[in-house]
Amino acid sequence: MTTTIDRPIAHTATRARAHDIWRIVRLHALKPSVFAGVPLTILGGAWAVSLIVGVILRQAGGVGDIDGMRYSWAVLSPQWYLAVVGVQVVGLTFSFALGFGATRRDFWLGSSLVFVLASAAFAVLIATLVQVEIATSGWGLGVHMFDALWYGSDWWLDFYTTFALQCLVLFIGASVTTVYMRWRIRGIVIIAFAAIALVLAAVAIVTGTASWPSVGAWFVGLSIAQVFSLILAVAAFFAVAGYVVIRRATPR
Repeated sequence: MTTTIDRPIAHTATRARAHDIWRIVRLHALKPSVFAGVPLTILGGAWAVSLIVGVILRQAGGVGDIDGMRYSWAVLSPQWYLAVVGVQVVGLTFSFALGFGATRRDFWLGSSLVFVLASAAFAVLIATLVQVEIATSGWGLGVHMFDALWYGSDWWLDFYTTFALQCLVLFIGASVTTVYMRWRIRGIVIIAFAAIALVLAAVAIVTGTASWPSVGAWFVGLSIAQVFSLILAVAAFFAVAGYVVIRRATPR
């Protein structure tokens, strides 16, 4: 008898939890410009500038393929804005969500789901535009905005690297803001000094053991996929850290 009673209750609780998390997703979706409009505007602006540069260079010297543009960071231009989005998601909506009955756990899980979905959607867009740029020989001008840096070898690799990088910037921004919500400026200062101390300690250890050649050889030996797997692991660390901290965070 106990089993037959507990199962419906557990099922209902699971559905209720999923519904509460989805409410947070819908809350963030109320302003699509945050995750879509502004990043696409930045990306479109960078693309337009790249085309203008291509036209100018072709008129000046008749260059076919402008290979030097492969070192442009224009394809990453929206990432700097998205780091701020991670901050805004927690800083501007945390108190509002709690005021409408959301729990801290649901808020973080819902926000994390938004980060993952937004990162996946943006990764699909970038990976596809890379292939379009390659197929059109740089939009007919020989320019390289999307087919630049490490991009251009494989659609899935381009998707994976973009997804990992965007998850990283979003979760860093959000998790740092949870530290502020929990401990205010004192927490930010302590975390910053602790991070600097760890970096300096690592540099001192590597220098003291004369391990820079080994470290350099190890890093150079990593593939692009392995590098961004490490980046994704760091993003997961910040996601978990943010979850732990926000459970005790105080609304402003």
